[in-house]
Amino acid sequence: MNKGELLYTGKAKSVYATDDADRVVILYRNDTSAFDGKKVEQLDRKGMVNNKFNAFIMDTLAAAGIPTHHEKLLSDTESLVKRLQMIPVECVVRNFAAGSLVRRLGVEEGIALNPPTFELFLKNDALGDPMINDAHAISFGWATAEQLAEMKALTLKINDILKDLFLKGDMLLVDFKLEFGLFHGKIVLGDEFSPDGCRLWDRETRKKLDKDRFRQGLGGVVEAYEEVAARLGVTLD
Repeated sequence: MNKGELLYTGKAKSVYATDDADRVVILYRNDTSAFDGKKVEQLDRKGMVNNKFNAFIMDTLAAAGIPTHHEKLLSDTESLVKRLQMIPVECVVRNFAAGSLVRRLGVEEGIALNPPTFELFLKNDALGDPMINDAHAISFGWATAEQLAEMKALTLKINDILKDLFLKGDMLLVDFKLEFGLFHGKIVLGDEFSPDGCRLWDRETRKKLDKDRFRQGLGGVVEAYEEVAARLGVTLD
């Protein structure tokens, strides 16, 4: 499988064509950004850690019956994935109150949410990824009702799988976002699952082990990601 032309450059990943029209190569870079790209830094080893961590999570989900775009690792920083037609709607599950939920509703950080909340956001950096509902997505043609229902069902199933996985490493899965796309008409989990796109806390101390360390200037960002990987038994070297 040969890597071809650059198709897309995001905030932390680059996507390349291959000689298979149904496959692309994703390159995980060391770029780290927050606040819709307003804060950007280079963090050594971050691309490698996220690439291998994502592969572990995607393989775990696939083994549990979740359709994902991930196919295999190609190098420390590259993976081969299915080429999806991405749906511009992010699915967010919250098991504990944190982040924008706290700011929007004025609730205390760390409150357990039972049942977990499920939210939709439009993937649009220029607009700050605004919160939307099913009616918006359907009316503007971003997704169909059937696609949204399947995305929600898969997201909640993924939450059940990953909450248990992280608990085994003495971590709380606070919240996370997922993106989905279409592969030959079928809904498939895309993008990535790493500490860049979720919140993880130590179960006892509530120490933050995710990108909030970067957002809040706490330091030790990659070291925290590596700690999460080590607790789950993810091989990085």
